[in-house]
Amino acid sequence: MPTSQHLQAAYIEARTRLSKVTETLTPTDLSKKLGTAPNSIGFLLQHIAEVELLFCKNVFGHTEVKVVAHTVIDQKDTGVWRDLTAIQNLLAESGQTIASIMASVAEEDWSTQITTKEFGTKTKAEAFGRIISHTAYHAGQVAMIQKYGS
Repeated sequence: MPTSQHLQAAYIEARTRLSKVTETLTPTDLSKKLGTAPNSIGFLLQHIAEVELLFCKNVFGHTEVKVVAHTVIDQKDTGVWRDLTAIQNLLAESGQTIASIMASVAEEDWSTQITTKEFGTKTKAEAFGRIISHTAYHAGQVAMIQKYGS
């Protein structure tokens, strides 16, 4: 099995942590925070989608991917991410975009080095590990906030 298929399968499996959480969300969950933590569920979900799309654009060089990363620009939860349908649609778009792009990455491209300000110089395969862990990390936060937040 080619590297792209292995990594695509790993991404899809890792992203189930996120999809299982988002399937049970209600619109009122989006404003929930955990204690004095600064970020709501809505902010975190929007952030996941925006960063996944940025990853497609900046790491894989797909400049046709359109994204304005409001959560990265604002660097804080401004309380505007409350439309569950819009967030779910953006998450679906970002997930489908990554999966589609991954299928087209040539075997030799996975060892190509890229440099970003976020994580320095890495191969595309190493950088891909970052997006998997980023999504899973924030999905875990969302699950905790959904369960214990208010």
